Amino acid sequence: MEDRKSNKLLILYASQTGNALDAAERVGREAERRGCPVVIRSMDDFDAGSLPQVDTAIFVVSTTGQGDTPDSMKVFWRFLLQKSLKKQWLKGVHYAVFGLGDSGYQKFNFVAKKLDNRLSDLGAMAVVERGLGDDQHPSGYEGALDPWMQSLWSRLHQINSSFFPQGPDFVIPDTKLIGQPKVHITYHSIGNADSRLSIASDLKGIRTQLESARSMSPGKFSSYKNKPDCFLKMVKNKPLTREGCGKDVRHFEFEFVSEVIEYEVGDVVEVLPCQDPAAVNAFIQHCNLDPEAFITVNSTFLSKSLPLTSIYNAFSSLHIFLFACKFPKRLFHVVVWPVHYREINNNLPTTEIPIKLRTFVELTMDVASASPRRYFFEARILDILDFILNVMSFFATAEHEKERLQYFASPEGRDDLYKYNQKERRTVLEVLEDFPSVQMPFDWLVQLVPPLKTRAFSISSSLLAHPNQVHLTVSVVSWMTPYKRKRVGLCSTWLAGLDPQQGTYIPAWFHKGCLPRPAPSVPLILVGPGTGCAPFRGFVEERAIQTLTGATAPIIFFFGCRNEKNDFLYRDFWLSHSQNNGVLSEAVDGGFYVAFSRDQPKKVYVQHKMLEHSQRIWNLLLKGASIYVAGSSTKMPADVWSAFEEIVSEESGAPKDSAAIWLKSLQRAGRYHVEAWS
Repeated sequence: MEDRKSNKLLILYASQTGNALDAAERVGREAERRGCPVVIRSMDDFDAGSLPQVDTAIFVVSTTGQGDTPDSMKVFWRFLLQKSLKKQWLKGVHYAVFGLGDSGYQKFNFVAKKLDNRLSDLGAMAVVERGLGDDQHPSGYEGALDPWMQSLWSRLHQINSSFFPQGPDFVIPDTKLIGQPKVHITYHSIGNADSRLSIASDLKGIRTQLESARSMSPGKFSSYKNKPDCFLKMVKNKPLTREGCGKDVRHFEFEFVSEVIEYEVGDVVEVLPCQDPAAVNAFIQHCNLDPEAFITVNSTFLSKSLPLTSIYNAFSSLHIFLFACKFPKRLFHVVVWPVHYREINNNLPTTEIPIKLRTFVELTMDVASASPRRYFFEARILDILDFILNVMSFFATAEHEKERLQYFASPEGRDDLYKYNQKERRTVLEVLEDFPSVQMPFDWLVQLVPPLKTRAFSISSSLLAHPNQVHLTVSVVSWMTPYKRKRVGLCSTWLAGLDPQQGTYIPAWFHKGCLPRPAPSVPLILVGPGTGCAPFRGFVEERAIQTLTGATAPIIFFFGCRNEKNDFLYRDFWLSHSQNNGVLSEAVDGGFYVAFSRDQPKKVYVQHKMLEHSQRIWNLLLKGASIYVAGSSTKMPADVWSAFEEIVSEESGAPKDSAAIWLKSLQRAGRYHVEAWS
């Protein structure tokens, strides 16, 4: 239970992918720079019943799916919704809410808005107006976070001057001495280490290694299980777009090589990609590291203020850390296992097994795809009681590089840092190459380099149609930066380059997406331009199988692409199901309609095709149809929503605002679903 008389600022976060954690730590760093001690906790590590004893709490929460709360917030939120809580339960408590969301979704920052309203209903007093970060902003959520924090510090100082004894504008000088890193690298002689390793020749050995690594490493960032659900092997790699058209979309088929996962249509699979060996080698060479050295990585920090689970959450998306907390000192160690090439003998405790430095880098440190976040330049690493400032500039020996790094870490340098880093998507390797005088020790690099993350994809197959397989529809990501430098997506490029004959084992995690499996009796209105068609391929496959054993409801599908000849994804598949009484044929009240946006002078999108078939859509809605929308999160979901508003208004004769209310009732009833990605 927190002491209300304490001058510590409580920061509670709820994160699904790590962004809310990053934002919470950013708020904490800035507060401590102004002399205000903080406590940062995940909501699932905080007793909601103790909120009335808190003086001031800052909430940083993300919104997932269709306005859903993150998993770590569900218990906390259920507690706040209890009817037994009186209106003045939080009287005297000050609070502020910052949300992370995407304005491409209808329920933009819905969780932050709900939380703000509920805290107010319970009698808490808002310090400042809630802040709403938007992924669509050029600077991401930081575009709203920075000005929100400035207002927050000013108002907090007015409410309780003890938070900032020297005023909200005072900042601790960056001349503070650098501390010790929070991990320790132990190097082992090759002879001793080599005898503990053998070549991994079977799937069981690979599974054991990977499960051990993910379960022991606090670099785990996924909210799902650490152990992979299964391993997949690619059996087909087929281009879906015409070569040279400027887009590369692939159809991948994978077989289950361990156990078969009982997934459903609408589910999502995450895969762990491999990094480019050349990039890994370049990183190791630049940092003057020995790739053949055998190492173990241990924590050097003992926390006295947070439980172990809180420490796990607090560092999971930022650093490869593991902390021993009120447990035997050698109980928890970070160990990375060579998943692809070697197997660990069982004759030693897993916490003592050295592995090659190169293996550590390639499997845990994203050196050549992820852009360093702002903390890489600020390098103020959370130390519960203190911050370590300017690590990178501390190790710079060239004065002009030191000054540049310090400028980037300052509030004045935020815009220039954004142009240099995020907008250009510079990788860790590129940043280190741009500042050659910076030679950070490996233990600092382990802390600062973003972890290698899994990538999530909508499943584009039905298990009924493919009992031992899972299919993906993947756009191979590539783009040009403002300075005309080509960037590529790590996972999509890696998958596109795999040869199915190689038999590469790919660890995979399955979980529910935003598109629940529909019952066969429910009519469907599907809208999926581009790779948004991926989940609906599985929907159509499954509905076609179901027609063989009973009656099913019709499906209308609106697909969109640029050109009929270039990127008409799964053309033959859709057309086959729209003929001969197929589930998409008009003969059974279904339909398949395509918008080719660039095949005529005036662009045509899916919403235009929807309006052309307004009456058919309305008739299906009256029969209880569910709406499913998937694709880009930029403008498409909002445009499709507007089209449905227009259709409902025109066909029912109701005004636009009434149509919007009716559509929202469909959402509440679970009949309007959106899965969008940036």
